[in-house]
Amino acid sequence: MMQGRKILVLVIIVFAVMLSSFGFYAYQIFFVPNILVDQQGRYFPIDDGTTFKELQKRMEDERIVGNLMAFSFVARIKGYDTEIKPGMYYLEENMNNIAVVNMLRAGRQIPVKLTFNSARRLEDLAGKLTTAVQIDSADMAPLLASPEVSAKYGFDTLNFISMFIPNTYEVYWTISPEGILDRMKAEYDRFWNEKRRKLADSIGLTPQEVSTLASIVESETNMNDEKARLAGVYVNRIKRGIPLQADPTLVFALGKDVRRVINKDKQIDSPYNTYKYRGLPPGPIKMPSIPGIDAVLNHEDHQYLYFCAKDDFSGYHVFSETLSEHNIHAARFQRALNQRGIYR
Repeated sequence: MMQGRKILVLVIIVFAVMLSSFGFYAYQIFFVPNILVDQQGRYFPIDDGTTFKELQKRMEDERIVGNLMAFSFVARIKGYDTEIKPGMYYLEENMNNIAVVNMLRAGRQIPVKLTFNSARRLEDLAGKLTTAVQIDSADMAPLLASPEVSAKYGFDTLNFISMFIPNTYEVYWTISPEGILDRMKAEYDRFWNEKRRKLADSIGLTPQEVSTLASIVESETNMNDEKARLAGVYVNRIKRGIPLQADPTLVFALGKDVRRVINKDKQIDSPYNTYKYRGLPPGPIKMPSIPGIDAVLNHEDHQYLYFCAKDDFSGYHVFSETLSEHNIHAARFQRALNQRGIYR
């Protein structure tokens, strides 16, 4: 009888030890920190179509986890090995396997920042829209060049660039090319609120035309404190039916950068030649900034019809109401160009 009790006690002890050991190892596998990142954490992108085997190799090669076997065990227990979800994930210091697997399995991505602030042409924009996301610029470029796509959003291929308001936006890394365009149209509509549209109407311009004029203004000057004054010159010329005679539009038509526009350039037959054709060109010559657009909408009210770069090359301009006064300033600037050997 006593012998039987001793055996029972021994069995219970052994079972308790085994249970305790199992609990200890289970705790180690599931809840002990296993992510090898510092206090700043780490962004971890997972491409669409990634297999579990590929994910394991990356985690090992990039030293993401301390114990790959433990991570893999938890992933299989949770069924993550057959449900890999693409995205940009943020791994924090001291994360354990269960926390990581739950995050990845649920597809809890962290948004990425999509930032663009300038582009000369649509083909330049394709790369800027895709630098922070999974999309290849080669997949975005055809959409930007498509007449059907631009028409879908109420634009044409010549003014489509005005739909993209330069800023920083939060998007998910897995966003599609179409998703980016939809988001940009929503941001465009949000930007062009009732107040801005009323200001555009007061000038007699559409939002697209405001963007076109802003692109010219910002091609003329980098000085924010004179953009509104310079915009006022062009608004005055538009209202009076005077050709804009904007040199940056000629440079755009030429398709190459020149430091000095010459008379021969003014003969080029292009809708962007604002010496030859009255009014605005068919679209922006670059992506205008928000301050540039607002400078047009809130342009200075004055009588200036002309402006010329200052001969000190400060980047600022001198403004004139009459052609005779303007010609004096223009001649002074031409001499300064000659003195510096700038002929083209």
